[in-house]
Amino acid sequence: MCGFAGFLDPKRRSGDNELHALALSMAGALRHRGPDAQGAWVDEGSGVALGHARLSIIDLSAAGAQPMHSANGRFVLSYNGEIYNAGELRAELERAGHTFRGHSDTEVLVEGFAEWGVCGTIERTIGMFAFAAFDRKERVLTLARDRLGIKPVYWGRVDGRMVFASEMKAFAALPGFAPAIDRQALASYLCTGYVPAPASIYKDIQKLEPGSLLEIRDDGETRSERYWSLLEVATRGQAALLDINDEDACERLETLLTDAVTRRMVADVPLGVFLSGGIDSSTVTALMQANSPSPIKSFSIGFHESDYNEAAQAKTVAAHLGTDHTELYVTAEEAQGVVPKLPEIYDEPFADVSQIPTFLVSEMTRKHVTVALSGDGGDELFAGYNRYGQGLQVARALQMLPGPLAGCVSRMIGALPPSTWDRVFGVVPAGMRPRQVGEKLQKLSAVLGEDAEDYYRTLISPWGHAWSLVKGASRPEPPAFSEAVRSRFEDELSWMQYADSVTYLPDDILTKVDRASMAVSLEARVPLLDHRIVSFAWQLPEDFKIRDGQGKWLLRQLLHKYVPEKLVERPKMGFGVPIDAWLRGPLKEWADDLLDPHAMARAGFLDPGPIQEKWAEHLSGRRNWQHFLWNVLMFEAWFHAQKAYRHSSASNRV
Repeated sequence: MCGFAGFLDPKRRSGDNELHALALSMAGALRHRGPDAQGAWVDEGSGVALGHARLSIIDLSAAGAQPMHSANGRFVLSYNGEIYNAGELRAELERAGHTFRGHSDTEVLVEGFAEWGVCGTIERTIGMFAFAAFDRKERVLTLARDRLGIKPVYWGRVDGRMVFASEMKAFAALPGFAPAIDRQALASYLCTGYVPAPASIYKDIQKLEPGSLLEIRDDGETRSERYWSLLEVATRGQAALLDINDEDACERLETLLTDAVTRRMVADVPLGVFLSGGIDSSTVTALMQANSPSPIKSFSIGFHESDYNEAAQAKTVAAHLGTDHTELYVTAEEAQGVVPKLPEIYDEPFADVSQIPTFLVSEMTRKHVTVALSGDGGDELFAGYNRYGQGLQVARALQMLPGPLAGCVSRMIGALPPSTWDRVFGVVPAGMRPRQVGEKLQKLSAVLGEDAEDYYRTLISPWGHAWSLVKGASRPEPPAFSEAVRSRFEDELSWMQYADSVTYLPDDILTKVDRASMAVSLEARVPLLDHRIVSFAWQLPEDFKIRDGQGKWLLRQLLHKYVPEKLVERPKMGFGVPIDAWLRGPLKEWADDLLDPHAMARAGFLDPGPIQEKWAEHLSGRRNWQHFLWNVLMFEAWFHAQKAYRHSSASNRV
């Protein structure tokens, strides 16, 4: 795993020495993604500079160094990712007459470009990737991102240059980088806790969308292309659902997932797995152990607060499977110590509270291995989120209530603070009691009587009108919510799964894992997001995903072949920390400073009035506004940090 960065200057203002220095400076900003080596390649005649920061995983020798040239000299590649079918592609290329200097997947890619072209090569791949490839013959720079958006690519214009990087912090190395905040992107962020692609928090800087490539000619003209579309995969799958029985479906999933897992176990460095004890990570761990001659290394993180602790269950699963298990119990003080690092790690505002434990488990894991497999993606593919199963059933039932009655029930539920509901449900046995039930009931009170779209919008946004806090912004309308897209799906479940898979999955879940793991130079691999499994999942009838109100039915059946049901079945709890209590306690002073209404008014981005109201309600315990407040706090923390960071970077530019 690596980081890459660079630019194309249509004006060709720099000579070789300056191009080289700038490329190395940009790569240096990504040293955490690639601590093993940094390299650069430039072409003064085309105004192109490619920089690379290497984390050596496959072929640790100099033969795997980047930027890398094809043997015929036509293509130059700077690349971040792993190609899991590189062996098969290499054999095919050798039959076509290509010879190889080493055994890296990077070399397979660049030789593939020479044989099949860029698009023809990536369509053949199984893997995760983001790269910049320059065609010296056609004088075209191509940026590409993998199908599901596991690896990131930012691109845009800085002082006339076409720039690109794995993370935006690389742009600060360039003269003229003085970006303006995009208010509409900020409005979207406040509604979701992340900035959805293709936008970034800055004007003139974008994220390349999953399954896309962008061609940049040496005159600065651009052309984009989508080489793989989840919308097409999903709608084709729904139009040709499999006629399959339970046993055959489980066997087919096992075959696909075993292949996906074993391909991702290939590395020239130590390898392990994140294990939370939940369905997804336990399934990945079980298949890894079943295909390993020795105990695999598994890692989990624990908290002393029971509602947020998954370590005990993970330890039980690990013992049953026979893994070499490591766990770390983290104190509240240690977790809170991560908070000041978050703006630098994520580069733009990002407010998924599980960013904290994700960083901590990555930090602990990196002390033992360089690669870790993860179970991310199972909820989107196999309908695991609460809003899909029982939540959707409840929403459908509540839509039948007359408006006045729905409003009455909503007010009754909302009249009691979440802490009171938690105490009321305290009499329910722990194994049957939903986690954070007070918070869930608060969300339920907000969606009574709404249609499917409003129900979904409410559940994914901590406050439905958050966009209105941004001066000069309008209500975000994501493409996934358009009638043109919604009409492609026959039911609410399929549409919600699709919407999550093209927004929440790449822009929140995968962003969180990529930045947290790469901050400590750890490569994270996600076998459930193998595109072959994605296609299979979209061909499954709903009954294989949700049965008897429980999501991930088929994935559970596969797991139960390896781990007894009693060890893994429990109410879904997520991967979080008690931010609500921390904001009322040890983080209160920090939050008070960031939420200062006078400072916010001077900055001119957010309306401080409603924010202060919700802050007061939260402190009083009447309502739990933790998610909304965390969104605001992460923007304010980022806003203050990026001003200082840009000032420091400007003084150190080449």
